[in-house]
Amino acid sequence: MASFVDRVVLHVKAGDGGHGCASIHREKFKPLGGPDGGNGGKGGDVILEVDPSTATLIDYHHRPHRRAGNGRQGEGGNRDGANGADVVLPVPNGTVVKDAATGEVLVDLVGVGTRYVVARGGRGGLGNAALASPKRKAPGFALLGEPGEALDVVLELKSVADVALVGFPNAGKSSLIAALSAARPKIADYPFTTLVPNLGVVTAGDVSFTVADVPGLIPGASQGKGLGHEFLRHIERCSTIVHVLDCATMDPGRDPLTDYEIIEAELEAYGELDDRPRLAVLNKVDVPEARELAELVRPMLEERGLRVFEISAASREGLRPLSFAMAEMVAAARAAAPAPEPTRLVLRPRQLGEAGFTVRKVGENAFQVTGEKPERWIRQTDFSNDEAVGYLADRLERLGVEEALIKEGATPGAEVIIGSMEDGYVFDWQPTPNAEVRLGPRGTDSRLEVNGAR
Repeated sequence: MASFVDRVVLHVKAGDGGHGCASIHREKFKPLGGPDGGNGGKGGDVILEVDPSTATLIDYHHRPHRRAGNGRQGEGGNRDGANGADVVLPVPNGTVVKDAATGEVLVDLVGVGTRYVVARGGRGGLGNAALASPKRKAPGFALLGEPGEALDVVLELKSVADVALVGFPNAGKSSLIAALSAARPKIADYPFTTLVPNLGVVTAGDVSFTVADVPGLIPGASQGKGLGHEFLRHIERCSTIVHVLDCATMDPGRDPLTDYEIIEAELEAYGELDDRPRLAVLNKVDVPEARELAELVRPMLEERGLRVFEISAASREGLRPLSFAMAEMVAAARAAAPAPEPTRLVLRPRQLGEAGFTVRKVGENAFQVTGEKPERWIRQTDFSNDEAVGYLADRLERLGVEEALIKEGATPGAEVIIGSMEDGYVFDWQPTPNAEVRLGPRGTDSRLEVNGAR
């Protein structure tokens, strides 16, 4: 069973808002006590939060469906319904949240405690006490609660480390991180022993930094071959790249210089890593033949502008100067980096008309109305209650929907869709000289006539 998961598809559903209550106050000797229906409670939100004790997404791999609590319905006596419980989902530092349908990056969660509301709970419906007005003193209806948001998101973990150890499988990266830190990754004498990223903390002088030991690369990794992108995305956040080159390999056609060039080609093909400083580590020099090869290859790597260290993770030879060199590069990168800022969430509201809605012709005498207000009002309306439908007609008229339909060329009997073409609400629209509007869902036999001049 997998113990490390760095990419999951999460299905989230926020809580629905509770319905408002339609109630009349009843008390002895007070036959006309007035409306006292309470409002429905708000649905709970689904929230992602960076948790320092969470290092993997495996919990969401096994349980990918998460739902917040629904708001409670309002009650008589002006009692509002309780809000639904929020669901807070802990995620590792460095988690990228994407829309599963479009691939758009919604937020990059970096920094302990950073929060993002991935699905917002629906608003509770107003009770008839809140709907009362001088014109409608005792409403016999209440508004319905709105459904909570539901969507699928992709969570991708990009390790937050200062130094990335890159190299072919079995080059000794796991042994090196074990020798430098307290990390204890799996170590064995066969390729692809490391299948998941490992993090270790290294201290050199006054500098402490994290080192990522990630799965080995092979030719074609930038196109997804082998572990491919499962590996490469974990070095995007690292400030320093260390090439771990195997000087004791017995594979035909393999040598440290060739390995370096192949890995550099894969990093270049992946992109966005050209600006990271590099070090080269010639590993396994405790083997006599490997030491001879390291001495031969070292000048060639230095000609390419690399600082080169000959080490042995097994005997710990050369580790101290290597750790101080990495600390120097990390300190320089930290000094050059801008001051960290908390994750900023950018809200991108849909561009609507100046009136808060748009009307467009979608067919012969057929029109679509879209906008936050009319679509929300539709969801709040109980179409089994004639008074509630009349209230909706009043709201749409005051918003200017009828006037906009006339300007777009709507004629009597026009089909009006409020919302999306797939699952919006469809009405027959029939204006009158007295601004009379007839509204009703498609398929019903009756039409409710509401005089706009009332």
